[in-house]
Parts: sequence; structure tokens; C-alpha cells
Amino acid sequence: MDEMTHTHAEESLRPYYVVWIYLLAITAVEVLLAYMQVFSTEVMLIVLVCLSMVKAGLIVAFFMHLKFEKPALAWSLVPAGLLVIALLFVFFPDSFRVLELRVP
Repeated sequence: MDEMTHTHAEESLRPYYVVWIYLLAITAVEVLLAYMQVFSTEVMLIVLVCLSMVKAGLIVAFFMHLKFEKPALAWSLVPAGLLVIALLFVFFPDSFRVLELRVP
């Protein structure tokens, strides 16, 4: 009986290990892209943000167990996410002021 319980526990943890390996691989790709600088800054930022969003999605889905919740709970996060994105666009133009504040 103990052997069956042990096997079942290993099988239930397998998806978490797989997701963890994917997260490590994505992080390695992000670090390599940052050090190699093969793309322009704009393309690099877009790629890094997209990879970070994939990592955040995997973390929320598996490690925060949102994948196994009711869809209504997952959809309740959409308005909050849209609000955060809207606020980023509101404050983003202020970041251009940093270019004017630099001393040549």
C-alpha cells in the first residue's frame, strides 16, 4: 500500500516539475538574450515582456492552482489585469521625462 501511495505522489508532482523546467528554460533564454543583445532595444523589450508574461501565466496557472479553479475565478482576474495595463499606459509617457533630465 505504501508503494502505491508513493507512486501516486510522484505522478501528481510531475506537472509541477515540468512547469518548473519550462520556467528555468525561459529564464535561461531571457538571460541569454539580455547578454547577447542580438536584437534592437525595442524588439528585445517586446520579447522579454512576452516571455515574462508566459512565465507569469505558468506560475499563476500551476503554482497558484488557478488552472484547477472554476473559470469564473480566473475570469475575475481579467478586469484587474486590464486596469494594471491601462495604468501602465497612463504613466508610461512620464518615463520620457528621464531623457530630458539626463546631464550630457
